[in-house]
Amino acid sequence: MEKKLKALTHLYVTVFMSGFASFIVVPAITDVTMFALCPGADECSLAIYLSGFQQAVIGVGTALMMPLIGNLSDQYGRKSLLTLPMTLSIIPFAVLACSRTTNYFYAYYVLKTLTSMICEGSLNCLALAYLADNISDSQRASAFGILSGITSGAFVCATLAARFLSTGSTFQVATFASMLAVVYMRIFLEESIPDRDDSLTQPILKESEDVIQKDGNSLPRKMPVFKKIPSLGDIICLLKSSPSFSQAAVVAFFYNLAEGGMISSLMYYLKARFHFNKNQFADLMLIGGIIATASQLFIMPLLVSPVGDGKLLSLGLLVSCIQAILHSLAWSPSVPYAITALSVVMVFAPPSLRSIVSKQVGATEQGKAQGCISGVSSLANIIAPLIFSPLTALFLSEEAPFHFPGFSILCIAITLGIAFIPSLTIGNAPSNSSDKNSSDCMEV
Repeated sequence: MEKKLKALTHLYVTVFMSGFASFIVVPAITDVTMFALCPGADECSLAIYLSGFQQAVIGVGTALMMPLIGNLSDQYGRKSLLTLPMTLSIIPFAVLACSRTTNYFYAYYVLKTLTSMICEGSLNCLALAYLADNISDSQRASAFGILSGITSGAFVCATLAARFLSTGSTFQVATFASMLAVVYMRIFLEESIPDRDDSLTQPILKESEDVIQKDGNSLPRKMPVFKKIPSLGDIICLLKSSPSFSQAAVVAFFYNLAEGGMISSLMYYLKARFHFNKNQFADLMLIGGIIATASQLFIMPLLVSPVGDGKLLSLGLLVSCIQAILHSLAWSPSVPYAITALSVVMVFAPPSLRSIVSKQVGATEQGKAQGCISGVSSLANIIAPLIFSPLTALFLSEEAPFHFPGFSILCIAITLGIAFIPSLTIGNAPSNSSDKNSSDCMEV
């Protein structure tokens, strides 16, 4: 038990440092983009369209890569699969750490797009699978909530740092933190590989990645042969493995469609509507992040047992829908700040959804399951900017068919409402993780 707790501590530190590197640049990237593409302007359709296009291309890559990465992690281990995306994520930060001129921005744009096709979502997917390897069903929702809380804590610290750092220093710190995360992970994080001989046994945590114990003797580990990339049919088969898994996939799609819309629209909406800048974005994110961290670390673990992850999922989606409606109707700059208080409930949704998914598959399928849901989420991220970026640009321009700057945000609220409906039927999903592997169609 002590060994597992130590391993999970190293996982949390890795997630924190990597998340810190990713989040510290978020408040600055809108201003960097606007300065490079439309200097001196508060509204820039080119920036909105380029951001939306980037998000869609990244979504295509991650939709293909997440099932593969999750599948391979079940075979070769979580740590081994973490190394590549964490290393690649350093490159775009380093480019803007050198300069934020137009040419450097376009270099960053291309490199960020290419690397994020592999990196986007990989850390979260593999961290969830790592936790599922080493946490029992009854504790899984709380553990996933704590992982989300660690991520939110990284977000808070990064946003606070961004508030006081210059733009150039922000990207330099991001580069250093991402490099430190890779080094720490390679040195301290123990490998976790599910025992493929018996799906009912606990996963293996070991210092060495090259040996296993069998009948008391140390033998070279025979690594499984990579046979194929999971096909669409494989993924569909896994989605059909249980009704709760299928419903969770539907919820994940519409939830991430809405989240993708928020990413591609909200900052540009606030900048055009209330002239928000880097510092105001940082303040807004900081308030929401502090609330989310406290909720996921302290409130959610207390509610999981008496309420259940299914009801927490529905509650989080409902409040997210309400928050989006209030954003779309915002009448003063203080409104976005006030409604961040709703984050205390909104943050229940993602870890509850992942917990439900984790309980529907066997011990050796956690990577496949989390990768599959990440792939569904990435598919939504492909579609989201294609819908919401043009809609946002249209209603922020003078050619809008009617005056409603927040119309695209209202459409996002409707999308969250669609996700809320199937979440009501998931309930407290029964666990299949103690059974024999629930899907044999994605064997590699």
